[in-house]
Amino acid sequence: MTTLTLAIQGMGCGHCVARVKEALGKLAGVQTETVEIGSATVRYDAAQATPESIRQAIEDLGYEAEAAA
Repeated sequence: MTTLTLAIQGMGCGHCVARVKEALGKLAGVQTETVEIGSATVRYDAAQATPESIRQAIEDLGYEAEAAA
């Protein structure tokens, strides 16, 4: 499993956090570590998910996401 931390723009409340957690929870091979306003950390199986697919799941909700430095 590989760890990925994303910076997320556009989140502003607990509902946003819940939406991101739900979306990440639906991705095969992805385990959510933490989701907070402005960031998310997940562990993923590279055979089932990619950083791009994880980022896209968040962006499909209307947020902007990029790998945190």
